[in-house]
Formats: sequence, structure tokens, C-alpha cells
Amino acid sequence: MYIYLNGKVVSKDDAMISPYDHGFMYGLGAFETFRTYEGFPFLIDEHLTRLHEALDELNINLVLDADMVIGMVETLLAKNKMNDAYFRLNVSAGVGDIGLQTKSYVEPVVVLYTKPLLDTSKVSEKELVLLKTRRNTPEGEKRLKSHHYLNSILGKRELSNMNQEGIFLTQEGYISEGTVSNLFWYKDNKLYTPHASTGILEGITRKWVMCASERLNIPLETGNYTIEIITEADEVFLTNSIQELVPVSHFQDTTFLGAEGEVYQKFRELYMKHTKKQYRSI
Repeated sequence: MYIYLNGKVVSKDDAMISPYDHGFMYGLGAFETFRTYEGFPFLIDEHLTRLHEALDELNINLVLDADMVIGMVETLLAKNKMNDAYFRLNVSAGVGDIGLQTKSYVEPVVVLYTKPLLDTSKVSEKELVLLKTRRNTPEGEKRLKSHHYLNSILGKRELSNMNQEGIFLTQEGYISEGTVSNLFWYKDNKLYTPHASTGILEGITRKWVMCASERLNIPLETGNYTIEIITEADEVFLTNSIQELVPVSHFQDTTFLGAEGEVYQKFRELYMKHTKKQYRSI
């Protein structure tokens, strides 16, 4: 497998970074995961906007041009002989001394990873599992898609198989998100999702669903909700840029409509329609 490392295509076995990289030493790095459809990175402008917001917060001086990233994606697809793939665009702070640095990082390390996609043409339902691990609050003003992933890893360890997704509660007991997903549910003709104040990562696919709800004339509400509201829902689904929209079959003793849900099907149909049009932004 070939990846991009600081502008060069290299074999993943030959790729190296310095042990003094502050992304490794202090977790100062951010990334975006996205996938391609017919060779095009879906919603790439949205991903880069969120990445640049994170880099500003981390004091990493870098601007990535969307057309340049699209070119990198096309090159890796050809080099790895893949039609479509999973991509992770990672920016690490770069080399520094031992000790915390407050000045800007001006020579970051940029890596574009890739790997084969799982087959998402057949819709697979998931079971929701309430996690014992609580969702940490953001270390800064808002949650970043950064190198700090211990909270999600701890949650993931509680799951017994890949057909499950864990749901974090906040310390106050409010629903936040999954280990790698955002959460939506439908009840009494309204769609619900936790507010950003619960410490969630504001996902790109989450944002797409929130915009799509207006196009579909489905009322949407965000807020702080306790777990009991999930058991009262008719439909529940998860969002993730790689897994797309994932229907939930059941949670504890409650069964949902899953992939048969009318609202889920409306969103999925529109989502798949948009992926075929090479949308750069929502």
C-alpha cells in the first residue's frame, strides 16, 4: 500500500516520521476521514474546513488546497489500483524540543493514508450499547478531531462485536454520541440529535443530515436528552463519513424499525443520490 508523506508517494513500509514530532509526543495533530465515490472525495470542502479550524486551535500553520488534496487522492487510487477507498488526511505538528511549545508550528507533517473500503452497498443494522465510560468534555473550547482518542478507545473496548455501537453519556447523564458516530432518532414526526454542548464531535455526515432534514421537510431538534428518550423512538440511526447512515435495530429491550424505517430510507436515498454528483460541500 502507498501513502502520501509530505508531498511524496511512499510505500507504507518505508514511511517514517521523527520521534520528536509533537503529534507523537504531545498529541498535537488533527485529521479527517473521508471516502471516495467514483474516485471523488465526497464533501471534501467540508472536511477541509473542519480540519483548518482544528489546525488554528492547535497553532499549526498550514493551509491545504482542496484541489491539491483531490489530486493526491486520485494519485493514490491509481498507485494502489483501487477505484474507491477510505482515506485519512492527517496533519501532525512537526518536530520540536522536549517540552511544551507555545509558538506556532510551521513545518507540520502531512500524511494521506488509504485502505480498502468495506462493502456498504448492503445496509447492515447495528445494536446500540450503553457504555459505562462517560464522554469527556473537550479540552479546549470545542471538540476537535485530534490525536486524542483514548475516550473512544475505552468505549470501544466495551463492545463485544462489530455489529454493536456504543453510546456515551456525559458526566451529567445526557446522550452525546457513539464511539465513532453521531446519533439521530425519530419520534412524533420530529428528528432529534444531541446538541454540540454535550461534547460531541460535530460530524460532517451529521451536518449533512441536519441540512437534509430541511430539504425533506422533517422538523429537527437539538438539545440535552436522557437515555430514556431513545426507548421511546420509532427510528434510530447513526452517521459516519465512512459507514454513511447506519440504521439501529435495537437498544436493550427496545426494537426499532431499522433499515425498514421510512425516515431512514428517505435520508439514505437522498444521501446516495448526492454521492453520485461529486458534491464538494453540503
